[in-house]
Amino acid sequence: MTNFSTGAKSKPWRLVRRYVLRFLLYALLGIFALYYLMPLFVMVVTSLKSLDEIRAGSLLSLPRDINFDAWVTAWSGACSGVQCEGLRPYLWNSVKIAVPAVLISTFIGAINGYVLSKWQFRGSNIIFALLLFGGFIPFQVVLLPMAIVLGKLSLAGTIPGLVLVHVIYGISFTTLFFRNYYVSVPGEIVKAAKVDGAGFFQIFWHVFVPLSAPIVVVTIIWQFTQIWNDFLFGVSFSQAGTQPVTVALNNIVNSTTGVKEYNVDMSAAIIAALPTLFVYVVAGKYFIRGLTAGSVKG
Repeated sequence: MTNFSTGAKSKPWRLVRRYVLRFLLYALLGIFALYYLMPLFVMVVTSLKSLDEIRAGSLLSLPRDINFDAWVTAWSGACSGVQCEGLRPYLWNSVKIAVPAVLISTFIGAINGYVLSKWQFRGSNIIFALLLFGGFIPFQVVLLPMAIVLGKLSLAGTIPGLVLVHVIYGISFTTLFFRNYYVSVPGEIVKAAKVDGAGFFQIFWHVFVPLSAPIVVVTIIWQFTQIWNDFLFGVSFSQAGTQPVTVALNNIVNSTTGVKEYNVDMSAAIIAALPTLFVYVVAGKYFIRGLTAGSVKG
């Protein structure tokens, strides 16, 4: 005979246990979030303080009087070596590097992914494997060969040279993204387009490009973040006047005139990070959707 009273008594305990576990889970996630966001909090509050308040207070204390002078200095007056122009000209350099590099590498990756997924030929898998292998070669290994190539092309120390470097290094990842996405597109669509007389580029522009919005968003966010945050290529292949914002930020932080201006350094770091932060805030949900799109065949 089943004991219904025991089951009825255990049900409230199960609910209590479930809520306790959920509370502990959210508490743990909250602790991790606070730990992760603490450096950003310190940067923001420090950037809004004067130097006297920074010396007299603690890192976690809120500013007594909000002061944006450090932000103005970081934007247009901070010294990067012998030049005191702030981050403004270097931010524009990063834009001129990132935008064309993202667009070109995304387009080439789309073409490569289209070919390697729907127009396979003998040796295509080997080429794809070599592309992936090239993307995981450490940056330091390619510095000297890349410098030689840029020198022979007369692009050393120029913004077009940096664009070329980022395009070459980004093709492997953009090809990987598009190839894995296009594999999930039914092959019958390509066959039907061929029967209707469509050629290589007609199928690409009229069939695959309209289906590519999710993976295009993923690729653009990925490439923009990688290129904007790059420091090694920027410091290796640029010169005065063509340096990206990351190189200028490093120079500002390491350039002192006797007094270390921590508020200016923090303001400059936040300004340099704002574009990527904006991209993720605006398009973050589309990034997740694009990563999962095409993972399951319909």
